[in-house]
Amino acid sequence: MQLDSIDHHIISCLIEDARSSFREIGESVGLSAPAVKRRVDRLRAEGVITGFTARVDPGSVGWHTEAFVAVTYGGNITPTRIRAILTPIAEVVAAYTVSGDADVLVHVRAADMAHFEQALERLRAADGVARTESRIVLSTLLDRPNVVDGRA
Repeated sequence: MQLDSIDHHIISCLIEDARSSFREIGESVGLSAPAVKRRVDRLRAEGVITGFTARVDPGSVGWHTEAFVAVTYGGNITPTRIRAILTPIAEVVAAYTVSGDADVLVHVRAADMAHFEQALERLRAADGVARTESRIVLSTLLDRPNVVDGRA
């Protein structure tokens, strides 16, 4: 699917505030509300927009500790198997296959250091884990949910 600049602008508006009305988005992009709705419906139907969500401040719900854990597995392990291993660990909020020494970079959130340590031990206990290396987040300088065409 070929996206034009208006599609990109609509997506940017939705990323900034998914609760924006079609009228509000239309005012921003220079279209009527019905025209924006038709475009959003098309973007959803074609899989460009995959859903709408609320962003929650993790600290406000008690998750004050954040870390990234580089995990190295022994032998060959598929991304599908890694996903199956990580999915039951509620503290894992995202995971990425990466280049370099580690096989996967795991984003972990926890209430405190003791909670993080418990989650890390569950992660380490998984089949095939050869090594982990953790980096605790001290502060978040920038957190963009998505970036489309240079706009968030």
